Amino acid sequence: MQKSAPHPLFKLATELGPLVVFFVANGRFDIFTATAAFMVAIAVSMIVSYVVTRHIPIMAVVSGAVVAVFGTLTLVLHDETFIKIKPTIIYSLFALILGGGLLFGRSLIAVMFDQMFNLTPEGWRALTIRWAGFFACMAVLNEIVWRTQTTDFWVGFKAFGVIPLTMIFAMLQMRLIGKHSIEPATAEASDADRGKTE
Repeated sequence: MQKSAPHPLFKLATELGPLVVFFVANGRFDIFTATAAFMVAIAVSMIVSYVVTRHIPIMAVVSGAVVAVFGTLTLVLHDETFIKIKPTIIYSLFALILGGGLLFGRSLIAVMFDQMFNLTPEGWRALTIRWAGFFACMAVLNEIVWRTQTTDFWVGFKAFGVIPLTMIFAMLQMRLIGKHSIEPATAEASDADRGKTE
């Protein structure tokens, strides 16, 4: 079935909504209630995304799976450490996947971003290196925040710090994308579509 491109605001809502639920539930109740609410909100956002677009982004699927595992561990073992290290696991996983893809001459950014643009092989490689580095830095940053700050501060950072940082980083890549963009109709684009970096 053909997938449809979601409106940017819809995409932002499905990504930010569960984090807002997490933040509000933590403020009203506690981290464990917030974790349960977050897991439900993630599931709902994935269902809504599929109903509207007939597609669930790869990053959302991976994140949802990790949330399910570490959220369950948090609730069953009543240990908030698991939900706090969840972002570290996700960011590290993305960094490793992107770095590993480069070893095989592939940019998995094309898959992760649903091929929102077509780039030259050099462009895919540069963009992949940058995003792999960003995810690695975010993994380190999450570790620093949850280990040195209060739970409430960490929840606030997760809800209202991570997405702005990601959006700013993404916008800073627009110059690179513009420099290496190619038209989909060209012969070269067939390789770029598959994220080749060589």
